Amino acid sequence: MPSETLNRDAIRIDLSGDWLLASTDNSHALTIPLPGDVHSALQQAGIIADPYTGRNEADVQWVAHKDWVLERTVVVDADDLDGCWYLDFESIDTVASVFVNDRLVLQVENCFRRYRPDVSSALVVGENRIRVVLHSSIAEGARRQAAQPFYVPYHDGNSPIPNGNMLRKPQCHFGWDWNIAIAPLGIYGSLALCRLETARIEHVTTRQLWFTDGAVDLQVTVTLFAHDPGIVPVYFELDGVRERLDCAVAAGETKITHVFTVARPRLWWPAGSGEQALSVLNVELPDESVTRQIGFRSIELVTDKDEAGSRFAFRINDREIFCRGANWIPADALASRVTPGGVEDLLQSAVDANMNMIRVWGGGFYEPDWFYDLCDRLGLLVWQDFMFACNLYPSTPDFLDNVAAEVDYQVKRLSSHPSIALWCGDNELVGALTWFDESRKDRDRYLVSYDRLNRTVEAAMKAACPEAIWWPSSPSVGHLDFGDAWHADGAGDMHYWSVWHENKSFDNYRTVTPRFCSEFGFQSYTSMPIVRQFAEARDLNIASPVMEAHQKNAGGNERIAGTMFRYFRFPKDFPSFVYLSQVQQGLAIRTAVDYWRSLKPHCMGTLYWQLNDTWPVASWSSLDYGGNWKAMHYMARRFFQPVAVAAIPSKDGKEITFSMVNDTAETVTIELQIFLVSLDGERRPLAAAAGACAPDRAATLVTIASSEVPEGTLLFWSFEASNGMSGEGHHVQGTYKALDLLPSGLTLETVPRLDGAFDVVVTASGLALHVMVEADIDGRYSDNAFDLSAGETKVIRFTPKAPLAEGIVPSFSAYDLESCQGKG
Repeated sequence: MPSETLNRDAIRIDLSGDWLLASTDNSHALTIPLPGDVHSALQQAGIIADPYTGRNEADVQWVAHKDWVLERTVVVDADDLDGCWYLDFESIDTVASVFVNDRLVLQVENCFRRYRPDVSSALVVGENRIRVVLHSSIAEGARRQAAQPFYVPYHDGNSPIPNGNMLRKPQCHFGWDWNIAIAPLGIYGSLALCRLETARIEHVTTRQLWFTDGAVDLQVTVTLFAHDPGIVPVYFELDGVRERLDCAVAAGETKITHVFTVARPRLWWPAGSGEQALSVLNVELPDESVTRQIGFRSIELVTDKDEAGSRFAFRINDREIFCRGANWIPADALASRVTPGGVEDLLQSAVDANMNMIRVWGGGFYEPDWFYDLCDRLGLLVWQDFMFACNLYPSTPDFLDNVAAEVDYQVKRLSSHPSIALWCGDNELVGALTWFDESRKDRDRYLVSYDRLNRTVEAAMKAACPEAIWWPSSPSVGHLDFGDAWHADGAGDMHYWSVWHENKSFDNYRTVTPRFCSEFGFQSYTSMPIVRQFAEARDLNIASPVMEAHQKNAGGNERIAGTMFRYFRFPKDFPSFVYLSQVQQGLAIRTAVDYWRSLKPHCMGTLYWQLNDTWPVASWSSLDYGGNWKAMHYMARRFFQPVAVAAIPSKDGKEITFSMVNDTAETVTIELQIFLVSLDGERRPLAAAAGACAPDRAATLVTIASSEVPEGTLLFWSFEASNGMSGEGHHVQGTYKALDLLPSGLTLETVPRLDGAFDVVVTASGLALHVMVEADIDGRYSDNAFDLSAGETKVIRFTPKAPLAEGIVPSFSAYDLESCQGKG
């Protein structure tokens, strides 16, 4: 049995490492590394196959139906036993009983709370057995549903595993329309056995008070917990300035506040708007310290009334920032597979695609501290949902008390991060009131229940951090408005799903004018290298059982295929189908973003659904599982560029307007060149224009008549801005399938570089649209999903994810629109 002996002077025993794991029915016994999850341990032991491969998801359903016992021992010497001892669990997923030497010391019911039970009376001299029983969340959810005063419905289309809404656990663990449904369980984050000396640190929170002369007071409040009254020295240090306070503590909690005055703070800005200046705050006791990253910045949510309704814009350091970004879901369906390096790669990809905000969606986790540290350093604003999504929830006193404790802990833990821009009550709970027979028949009952939950979250948030920005729900028109925010574009934030879920055309995005669109998306298949990780050659058909098992949205495959029929000639084979699905995904989202950015400052944010995947699956993500960029992510880097130009057709189709947008703080001059390109790839000039775009504004650069673009030609353009930014694009009148494209004559040449990267020289003899280069190994391209006209050559750089052995050269292939078409 794993054990650890306490060194005499130590007060914290790290309990991470190997524990014994067994099912309570004794059918399985093995070792589990903690922190970690049960499914990963079973796979590592060879008891289950990889749940992500083939149709293995169905074969591992039994795991979540069992209770599991995790066990280890710790040796405590007689000289060390005196004093107050406690266990420290950062996250137990989710319903659990914790025993020390067979004495029950803790009942856990919330994955999102830290638990620190006193175990002093349970410890003995010598070997101590710590045992955690993880109860089946499926059985517990059913039990709690049966105990409700009235039935509380959940979205069975998202969650094939029932009653997840009964538990304070990531809702996507029970399945989602992009996630595997296996209800994982485990212990995550730090875990330890500790001896309390005089006091311990419970929370460190900060508040910034700004003065008119630009100075700022940083109020630092530390909450200490003591078993008995005493005196403890507390050190406060900010960027090397260190102060000591000798503090009296009472039994229980004691709060101590210290103020640092910073006369000329360096400001923290979102990515693309300035530097991410960070200060280091340290609060230290003789035997413990807590470090926080501090970014000095002011932030407001502007919701002033205007002629269209009311605004929704973030003002940072007195400047309104247009939010460009995507929604974040958990980095993996299984916690054991999440690594800081992998998460950093995903977040860096967001910044590399010119994003400045992510929305941490409410059906997953409040992420660990290091996640928000990364966002601070990268300049990614965080729209932070509380963890409620797409279901109705209980409002019984015990449930609300549990939620209030969760909110208090999470807000105090995270609110000092400069990246946190807003706290949102939930995801789509107001809309969910209309989704279920029970709530449609008795709306008042369920609306009152929702309001109790929502007010509990708001009150707990404001008590924990009074200055934090609160938004009641997403989407929402505003406070105490329970109407349809999906299609209301005069106020608040919008989720716009008519193009995907209602199968409307891409042009439909231009029928709404959101103030801030926090969700909209279009699916594609995951890239072929990822498909080959979970599917055999015989499975490479969108209607195969394996491919359907990796499509979780009902009707998703049909919708992808139906869209192809609308816009494109059908692809010649499965890899071409995958490629074309990614092209049309990018075109859909680009259509929305180009138009909504042109409305600035009426619209001040677009966060598409979604940035990342939790496992290899057909989904709305722009990054493959593992972090490789889909076609859309390369497109996003262009359509999210701070200075950009887009071609936007009028509603009657008679004109094409070139809109310029400037998200920088300086006026830019833009020079635009417009070309006609024939189907054989020959290019000739059509028009040129130049204009100035004011700071943080959008404007029309030039408008041309659609009649100037003859049938059988495409509109190409390129631009250069005075700040060095540039770009290019093309516009097709009508559909791609109407174009009788000629062979593009693509050729590839690979040139190894001394730094381990490879230059890929791409040349076209004809018109090559949406060229996508693919390698047989993982890596990143300097550019992709680009166009070439006849005779053009483009050199892109490929950097392997891992260094290759000397002499090894990747195999590259390329797709383009013409070559992927079926020829009959």
